[in-house]
Amino acid sequence: MNNDVIFDWDYALGILPTLGSALVVTIQATVLGMLLAVVLGLVLAMGRRAPWPVLSYPVAFFIEFVRSTPLLVQIYFLFYVLPGTGLQLSPLTTGILALGIHYAAYCAEVYRAGIEAVPRGQYEAARALNLSSWRTFWGVVLPQAIPPVVPALGNYLVAMFKDTPLLSAITVVELLQQSKILSSTSFRYTEPITLVGLMFLVLSLIAAYGVRRVESRLQSVGAKA
Repeated sequence: MNNDVIFDWDYALGILPTLGSALVVTIQATVLGMLLAVVLGLVLAMGRRAPWPVLSYPVAFFIEFVRSTPLLVQIYFLFYVLPGTGLQLSPLTTGILALGIHYAAYCAEVYRAGIEAVPRGQYEAARALNLSSWRTFWGVVLPQAIPPVVPALGNYLVAMFKDTPLLSAITVVELLQQSKILSSTSFRYTEPITLVGLMFLVLSLIAAYGVRRVESRLQSVGAKA
């Protein structure tokens, strides 16, 4: 391998399988973290809008606390504190949990905005039909609140994908960390970093396109309804 070459294509092709394995870890952390975020975010949004201060105030404090502290600090906190409570998790699982909780706080505010944007007439119509609060929320309010917030949720998906390199702080060998390992052993940095940048770019564009397709699909379904 010639170190004088600015970009060695043979070396780049040779490290692709190794980077591909690390990419699987990155995608796994992103997908599972986002699933946790969208589910937990909805729970937090419901808790914040609860009519009981004993529930809504602590939930609101939790959301603001998580949003106001750095993700890296939260990753370290979970990684070093959870074992002290007797809960032993792998570094990857801890990272997924940290990503999910962090972005759940942001998703909660997105859900809350979508729910509060539903016209009050919808609640009154559901009450006139003698629907329970549970059926009103899941059958009337939520189907109208979700489509408008899909783009914002999609933005958080891409942001989470780009935040996965922070998991290297707790020994998770994700895509960027793997590129650093390869660079430190070969003393070639251009190829690994370039390939990692391209992978992040391509997958971010694919995710953004997928979100737009979901948004269009939901809008067409709503128009037909």
